[in-house]
Amino acid sequence: ACSAFSQKSCEECLKNVSCLWCYTNNTCIDYPVRSIFPPSSLCSLSNARWGVCWINFEALIIAMAVVAGLILVSITVCCCYCCYCRRRSRRRRLEEEEEQLARKREERRLQSLQRKHERKLKHDEIRKKYGLLQDSDNPYSRFENE
Repeated sequence: ACSAFSQKSCEECLKNVSCLWCYTNNTCIDYPVRSIFPPSSLCSLSNARWGVCWINFEALIIAMAVVAGLILVSITVCCCYCCYCRRRSRRRRLEEEEEQLARKREERRLQSLQRKHERKLKHDEIRKKYGLLQDSDNPYSRFENE
């Protein structure tokens, strides 16, 4: 069916996706689907047109390869960057958690010391009330029962 468009125009030939236009002899031929690229015996890549008439097959292949390469490189860079950021944020989060735990531990220690001091004061008041508090001048004084 593609050979019917030979000696007409490139636009008419390329309306059918399975056709390939060759500028060397102005022929419309079936695209060789068994090979990815058309062999040079059929038509040279610089003179072959497929899909659009304004760009040759050679430039089309190069452009597609460049675009595919850029996409692959950008995906790789994004993945590496995301992994690096995730690892860095995880490390930062762990450091923040450690700092928070250390602060809480210190607060609990200070509260414990404060409660211990308050208990000591309360016990001393009770001892003083019942006369059980020893003089600090003579700690070896005898305890007297009345």
